[in-house]
Amino acid sequence: MKIISAQIVIVLTAMMMSPSSAAADIEFANKAFRLVIGEDASVKSLKLIASHEECVEAREGIPLFAVTQDRPFNNEIKLMHMHKRTSYRANRIRREGKHLVVGFDLAPYEAVVSVNLKPEYMEFKLERFIVDPEDYGDLKMDTPPVSSFRVLQMPVRNRENFGDWINAMWDGKCAVGVLGTACETDIDNEARHNFTLLTADLVRGRRLRGGSAVLVAAPGPDAFLRAVERMEEDFSLPHGVRSRRSPLINASMFWVSDMNPKNVDRYIALAKRSGVRMMLLYYTCVVKEIDSWGYNGDWDILPAYENGISDVAAMLAKIKAAGITPGLHFLHSHVGFKSRYVTPVADHRLNLTRHFTLSRPLLDGDTELFVEENPIDSVMYKGCRILRFGGELISYEGYETEPPYRFTGIRRGACETRKVSHHMGEIGGILDVSEFWEPMSCYVDERTSLQDEIADKIAAVYSTGFEFAYFDGSEGVHEPFNYNVPYAQYRVWKKLTPEPIFGEAAAKAHFDWHMLAGANAFDIFPPEVFKEKIVEFPLAEAPLMRKNFTRLNFGWWELYKPGAKGAAKTIGTQLDMWEFGTSRAAAWDCPMTVRITAAYTNPHPRL
Repeated sequence: MKIISAQIVIVLTAMMMSPSSAAADIEFANKAFRLVIGEDASVKSLKLIASHEECVEAREGIPLFAVTQDRPFNNEIKLMHMHKRTSYRANRIRREGKHLVVGFDLAPYEAVVSVNLKPEYMEFKLERFIVDPEDYGDLKMDTPPVSSFRVLQMPVRNRENFGDWINAMWDGKCAVGVLGTACETDIDNEARHNFTLLTADLVRGRRLRGGSAVLVAAPGPDAFLRAVERMEEDFSLPHGVRSRRSPLINASMFWVSDMNPKNVDRYIALAKRSGVRMMLLYYTCVVKEIDSWGYNGDWDILPAYENGISDVAAMLAKIKAAGITPGLHFLHSHVGFKSRYVTPVADHRLNLTRHFTLSRPLLDGDTELFVEENPIDSVMYKGCRILRFGGELISYEGYETEPPYRFTGIRRGACETRKVSHHMGEIGGILDVSEFWEPMSCYVDERTSLQDEIADKIAAVYSTGFEFAYFDGSEGVHEPFNYNVPYAQYRVWKKLTPEPIFGEAAAKAHFDWHMLAGANAFDIFPPEVFKEKIVEFPLAEAPLMRKNFTRLNFGWWELYKPGAKGAAKTIGTQLDMWEFGTSRAAAWDCPMTVRITAAYTNPHPRL
């Protein structure tokens, strides 16, 4: 008995002296949920307060944080490990008030993350790094050499619905999401076995220190959306939740491209006979344009508006007086080859997809352009083979991939730009030409002020009385697309007064959820394939958007005349086609957009 008693005392003493894993856990709680983090930085539990519903899968020991470097820099670590982009998992954590101090595998520094508790959500914000100067010896560099920081990742249990756009898993009992607080935060997800990893990354060069993401957990979709609405207010984001509650969000539209003060009454009559409450005006109704967006960027008011912008306002007032809400359809990131941004001097803020350095001066009469870098895999599509050096555009026919590297068959002064001298060492590159229609436009460099400059012109027209917006050509940006698609749109959006009731666009990424409550519309489907394409695309997308608490536009439906349509013949639009489309759209509580021109309807006895 004495031996057994002694053993018990030893065991109890050891238990008292060794802190239990539960005692080392870190907890954060608000009115909606409780988060538990292990001392090894792993996510251990996320439970709703009201129902005690467990929301995460903890068995894989996923850490809450991670850090990524392009290569190791610490001298001893770089000698031991490969030089490649590597992510280091958080492996230890301690709490200091509202801050978490996080350590990582191999990386010899710590991160300080603040956890800001709100009643409906928690914000995780990277405040700073703790670095011992001795860890980088005599290296003359900013430390730590972090390329990105995973400010939040959550292994969320799979449920009936996953909205990949808003980045939320939900059903009738529970909804969990990881959302960015600004468009600079990279939000993504990764399917795993029985759970989905929701992630938020901060990137050097955008917003590393000071960047953040939020964790939202709520008992069902309604409470989740209320929490997101609170977050939008707190961070001064576009009002995505409020937009989705608008009585006009599911209203169908009438699209027009040639409205002006002389024919506005005809179009109002057509719209009212169509029974629609929204009218989407292509920007060509207001500003000068030619095919393939050749003047885009100039935004010069058409002569039909004799008093300029005030006549635009008067026309929109007439539309509103008829009970119709007008919206503006535009391309914000395209710059036309005939615009003043290209000719006679190409703007330095036009995007280049690759950069090259002249290895020889470029002289008058030269048919080859010599460069330092290998031009292998350069653009070869006809009409898109354009270089920009300084303010001159130069077309080419081919290139050589053996030294001396060069572009061949060059033609100076492309797109009516001025020929100028170019010295050895000058840096230029391949112009980022739009892939749509005839090559008549190129893309803005989103790292420059050009997008803001064009946004001011769009906003000046929008402020005359437009109330919603379609961001066409939104895919027309450079990498990284998940950042630059919403970044370009947001630079326009925040200048639009009043804030649009909702937006639609041709492309979207996570941050767009707050702007594009209307998601996207589909382009025109010809009569011969109309029903087939309705099923293949908008009908297939509708349940995906429903999981993101969003409707979509079932498409721009053009009223085709029977006969020739370009080089092809068509039977024309038949009533049963639109009946088919509207029935499918109505089943998902989605609108569509009618496209009818006055030139077509004037001789038509039924229109």
